[in-house]
Amino acid sequence: MVQFRRESNHGETMIQTWNPIVYAENGSFVPSLGAGVLEWLNPQPGERILDLGCGDGQLTEKIAAAGAQVFGVDASSDMVEGARRRGLDAKVCNAEALPFESEFDAVFSNAALHWISNQDAMLAGVHRALRPGGRFVAEMGGHGNIAAIQVALTAVLARQGLTREFSAEQMNYFPTPAAYRDRLSRHGFTVEEIQLIPRPTPLPASGMQGWLTTFRRGVLEAIPQELRPAVLEETVALLEPVLRDEQGNWTADYVRLRFIARA
Repeated sequence: MVQFRRESNHGETMIQTWNPIVYAENGSFVPSLGAGVLEWLNPQPGERILDLGCGDGQLTEKIAAAGAQVFGVDASSDMVEGARRRGLDAKVCNAEALPFESEFDAVFSNAALHWISNQDAMLAGVHRALRPGGRFVAEMGGHGNIAAIQVALTAVLARQGLTREFSAEQMNYFPTPAAYRDRLSRHGFTVEEIQLIPRPTPLPASGMQGWLTTFRRGVLEAIPQELRPAVLEETVALLEPVLRDEQGNWTADYVRLRFIARA
């Protein structure tokens, strides 16, 4: 997955990092929900495809199984190592500084683009990496994604006096279809289709605490250690009435943005 970095007001760096073992336990639903965007990609034998933010390679492996020559990049060395253990060709790479020039028939990405701070640098690199007419097929968090979770975590951080330094709203970019269509167009893409897809997502047995420790790991590691248990406990308690059912099952309020665009 993409690593997110942001300087706090105190000069500290907040980094979203990834542990493949924890991700497999608490976030395995992410690649399993990638079937739809993979259908849009429709990889063909012999095509050269870049998987941007490949993670541990679960979807990369499916692209390779279709006969395409797929190359994965990710900012997390641990995730890249996981992809390599699957026998995939992958390397550590900054999504904001892609080094490729007209090398790929398609660029694919699932659940990674919303972690990227400099969207314009990333899009310029993707366009540069594609051959003329090549396609960019991706799914990311869209407008309204995890809205309840963000509001709850931000409220708890505020109560602890940490909002200015570690606002949950700073962690991701969740655009509307119109906003992202405009951004893609500015970088030379022709958008063929773009959709906002509400997707309430059941969480595994680890529930909301597992989600927070996986997908807000950067926030939790950046706050004082003695405050972390309280931040987790209070955030989970705020979310329980709206995201946990009477049987104890948690559902995350996901909204996805999926698109296909041509270079």
